[in-house]
This record gives sequence, C-alpha cells and structure tokens, in this order.
Amino acid sequence: MKDVVTVGVRPERRRLKRPTRRDWLTCAVVGALTTATAFLPHSDGKVTDALGWVLVAAMVLLTAWRRLYPLGALLALVPLQLTYHLLGNAPTTPVVASMLIIYSLAVAGPRRRTLVVVPTLLALALTMMLTVNVHKGLELVRTSGWIVACTLLGEAVRVHRSYVGAIVERAERAERTREETAARRVAEERLRIARDLHDLLAHSITLIGVQTSVAAHVLNADPARLDRATLAQALDGIADTCREARGELKRTLEVLRAEEGSGPPPGLGSLADLGRAAESAGAVVSLSVTADGGVPPAVGATAYRIVQQGLTNAVQHGGPAVGVKVSVVLDEASSALLVDVVDDGPVTDGPVTDGPVTDGALTDGAAADRTPGFGLVGMRERARSVGGTVAAGPRTDGPGFAVRAVLPCARAAE
Repeated sequence: MKDVVTVGVRPERRRLKRPTRRDWLTCAVVGALTTATAFLPHSDGKVTDALGWVLVAAMVLLTAWRRLYPLGALLALVPLQLTYHLLGNAPTTPVVASMLIIYSLAVAGPRRRTLVVVPTLLALALTMMLTVNVHKGLELVRTSGWIVACTLLGEAVRVHRSYVGAIVERAERAERTREETAARRVAEERLRIARDLHDLLAHSITLIGVQTSVAAHVLNADPARLDRATLAQALDGIADTCREARGELKRTLEVLRAEEGSGPPPGLGSLADLGRAAESAGAVVSLSVTADGGVPPAVGATAYRIVQQGLTNAVQHGGPAVGVKVSVVLDEASSALLVDVVDDGPVTDGPVTDGPVTDGALTDGAAADRTPGFGLVGMRERARSVGGTVAAGPRTDGPGFAVRAVLPCARAAE
C-alpha cells in the first residue's frame, strides 16, 4: 500500500501595511522643512555633506511609515542619527524628522512602551556619544530636551484622543441601549395587545356561539311551542356580548393609534360583567371577590384576563350548563392575589392526573378534551408579566378543570 503524503497548504503571507497618500504628503512636507533647516547658518560652521544628505533622506522617508510602524521607525532612526552625527554633519538638519517620529511613537502608545523605549534609546545614545566623543556627548545632553518635549506632547495627545474616544463610545453605547429598550418595549406592547385581542375575541366568539346554539335549539326543538322568552334572552345575550366586545376592541385600537383619553384597563371591578356574560350563555357562575384597593392595576388587569380565559374555556369545553366557581382573594400574609377558576365540566375517558399541572401544561389525559392552545399560554405569560405563576389541569376531587393563579402584588407595584 502506498503511503499517502499530505501536502500542507502554504499559509498566505501577511501583507505589509503601506503608507497612504496622507503619509506621503506628510513625508514631503517634512522633506521641505528639513531642506530649509539645512541651509540655515550654524554657529559652529558645520554643513551636511553628500553622505549626510543620504542619511537625512532615509530619515525623512521613515516618517512615511511612522503611523504604521512607530516603534520600527524609531529603531531604524537611531543608527541613522548616530552615523549622521559621528560624521560631523550639521546637527539641526534631521531634527524635524526625528521629532515627528518620536511624537508618533508617543501618540500610538501604549504609555508603558513609550516610557521604556524613549529613555532607553536616549541613554544608549548618550553612553555611546560620551564614549566616542565627550564634547559631542555633552552637546547631546544639552539638546535632548526637545526629545522629552516631543514625548510629553505625544502622550498628552494620546490621552486626549482616548478620552474623546471613550466619550463617543459611551454615547454610542447609550444610544444602542436606548434603541434596544425601545424595541423591547414595542415587542412587549405588541405581545400584550395580541394577548388582549386573543382573550377578547375568544371570549366573545365562544359566548356568541353558545348563545346562538341555544337560540337554534329553541327554534328547532319544538316550533309549535316556541319559547319566546328563552329565545329573546339568548338574542339579548348575543347583543350584550357584541356590545362589550366592541367596547373593548375600541379601547385596544385606541392604544394602537396612540390616542389620548383611552379608558383604564379592565380590573377586578369588571369581573361581575364577565360572570353575567357567561351566565347569558347558560353557565352557572359563582363569583367571590375579596380584595380591597391594595391590588395594583397591572395585577387587577391580569386577574381579569385570567378569569375571562377561564370562563371561556369552561363554556367552550364544559357545555352551556357548566357550573363555574370563580374566587379572587387577596392573601395579606403573602401579599399576593389568589385567582381560582374551577368548573364541573365533563371529564375525558383517559386517566385523570394527580392534580393541577404547573405552568398550564396539560397531560395526555386531558388532551383529548382540551387541546392546549394560546389561552393557557396567554395565562402563563400574563402571570409572568407581574411575577406570578399559573397552574392548570383536571380536578382530582371531581369532574372538571381547575386554574390557579398566584399574582404577587408587592412586586407588581414596584
């Protein structure tokens, strides 16, 4: 069997950064200033010879790479400077290029590198100059003040740029946070409106359907002995349900249109209307509300919607003559509103669960009769919006279905 030779792929070489047009323009300006400086009269009578001009040109070209490779430009500048001065050329000619390269190193940062590299190179240069020529070494000590000045100026500019950058970044982060908060609030409002519309339409349509079935039964059961009172009651119930649904739908649309003057959200005071609407569909509702004004509006609206959905489910799945017991109690000890909606509707042929199932999930025993839909999901979401929980499932003490919601009032008030 032949050996399989794996040929490695040669990694792509990292391309070197190239100076931009701005860098070359700066290099040209530095070259012009350097040339003008070279022709200034010097007290010692020194001039720049041909080799010195070559070294000066190399130092000027280094300024084109000062922003891309600040440390490399400074390290390349040091031997050029030493050679230039050892040849006895005019000392002021390369000053402009040297100042710009040292300044660029300090601006690029970090501060630790600047405080280590510049003094180290200056100490090495002084040591070499004092060893070779004491007079030139002393002259370098005298003229090294501009090196320190360029370093401090570059560090000050770097600190200022960092401060401005931090302010801009903080402003951009605050703007992003503000946009995210606004988007989250819009999503929450859309979800709330969707839940309101679901509860409103499901409740109204279910009651209208049951009342219509009652009216049709009265008309078809015994036309010879028409029960006009029952028929009129069913039709009046349909009209009342449509009127209430139209009012709630109007309030929801006013919120969508951002109009002022929309009425307050429904609360515990409107539970009696829900009971009467369910009774108009044939249900037998027993309502008990023992809660004072210590219930926050958000908790009251949540309890209203949970009771509304519980009555809708009871009428829809338990039949028109279902008995429903609604209990709303404010527990002073735990400062929580306890909402119970229990009906005596028919049970399925499947096994009965051991008790209410937390978070509104239904077991297989109840799935045949009451398929989980958006109603139970809406109950759970509404309870979570105020920090509460919902438990729902078939009753263990008899036929029917039970919903239990625990809505903390203190957390909702905060």
